[in-house]
Amino acid sequence: MSFGEKILDYKEDIITDLAELIAIQSVSGIQESCKEALDWVMRKALSFGLKAESIDNVAGHVELGEGGKLCGVLAHLDVVPEGNNWNSLPFELSVGDNGYMYGRGIADDKGAALINLYCLRALKDNGVVGKNTLRAIFGTSEERGMEDMDEYFKHEPIPDLSFTPDSEYGICKGEKGILQLELYADTHDGTTLTQLHSGKTVNAVPDTAYALLDCTENEDHQLARLADAKRGSFEFYYTIDGMMVLSRGEAAHAADPDKGLNAATALIDLLTSNFSSLTMGSLPSFISHYVGTDTDGVMLGIKMRDKESGPLTVNVGTVHIDEGYSTCTMDIRYPVTANGDEILEKITRQAEKEHIHVKVLAHQKPLYLSEDSDIIKILSESYETIMGEKPSIYTTGGGTYARKLGGKGVAFGPVFEGEVSNIHNANECINVEKFFLHAQICLESMYNLYTKG
Repeated sequence: MSFGEKILDYKEDIITDLAELIAIQSVSGIQESCKEALDWVMRKALSFGLKAESIDNVAGHVELGEGGKLCGVLAHLDVVPEGNNWNSLPFELSVGDNGYMYGRGIADDKGAALINLYCLRALKDNGVVGKNTLRAIFGTSEERGMEDMDEYFKHEPIPDLSFTPDSEYGICKGEKGILQLELYADTHDGTTLTQLHSGKTVNAVPDTAYALLDCTENEDHQLARLADAKRGSFEFYYTIDGMMVLSRGEAAHAADPDKGLNAATALIDLLTSNFSSLTMGSLPSFISHYVGTDTDGVMLGIKMRDKESGPLTVNVGTVHIDEGYSTCTMDIRYPVTANGDEILEKITRQAEKEHIHVKVLAHQKPLYLSEDSDIIKILSESYETIMGEKPSIYTTGGGTYARKLGGKGVAFGPVFEGEVSNIHNANECINVEKFFLHAQICLESMYNLYTKG
């Protein structure tokens, strides 16, 4: 019997506590609710007889042992907004007949965060004596630039060995660079387009968008006919403020924008195909000419790929245009061997030609570890103990706390390859059986870090 199997003794307690944690609407950027989730974890840890400490109300850790190497397991308690088209209440844990649990954060990353806490409880309850110090570290702004870890590591040391269950199995040795930008015009200078709104966050593909148009009846009819030939789903309504065009797409994580359908860029593509650039305004025209409906950056002149991590991707996450303002956000994931500053320079140069300003919201440099690193060896051994086979080693376009760990940590789990999770989408879920399989791998890994390091 592996030590990891002992986590199954807490199965009912985990489900009960998971329901409480999911119910806390800790949407990233809403400080009060994110703090509520962090406080909940701190209280729960103390009730287990573990040491817990909150750092400036943005992050915290729960600790076991002392001396030796500092080993860490990191997870985040903030979530992306719930979005639309759920089949259940997003902030209520539900279990379907198909064996999946549903709720915002169940896969990204509250489910794994709670398992980290229960792994420490299992080690303590079973009287395991470690030779290292083991910390479960919890953050509250992973979805918005990871400033929580910047603050946390001002006060606390970076662990010597660590992992974050915030991706997929096997072991993620590399993460693409992430460049998040705001692009904006001095004002909205369109005439036919009076409003356009879409998206709530930069790191997700928006699934709805709408525009208000001041146009003739003939232009209305022409636009409706053109919509039939375009990719996407469009609806047309007559309102007191003009014609409203509603665009419906499909949400996805910004790391894989081609898996979704961007309602904003689809709508802008439709409008700019029917109306002139002058009547649409500077920013919609820029998006049309330099982004379009592509996700590979080809129209921006930044299309690239490498063998280590694959292609660059581009996602327009939000667009908000109204009288007096015109702004959008863009999420770019670039290969681990590329230079993010050069990519930014190219985009800025293109934008300046169209009188569009560029502001850097966040820039996270790529992460890339050798397969011979100590942490990959330890996690590989732990995975093989539970699964009976060696894990795959891969790279991702996703961004996790691993890139804040100075080359001493990687992403590892909790979602298994091929499993549906709908991260950053409606009906976020995780398979119950696989969730507790992850729990066993996580406990085995934390046991090995604590006792061997």
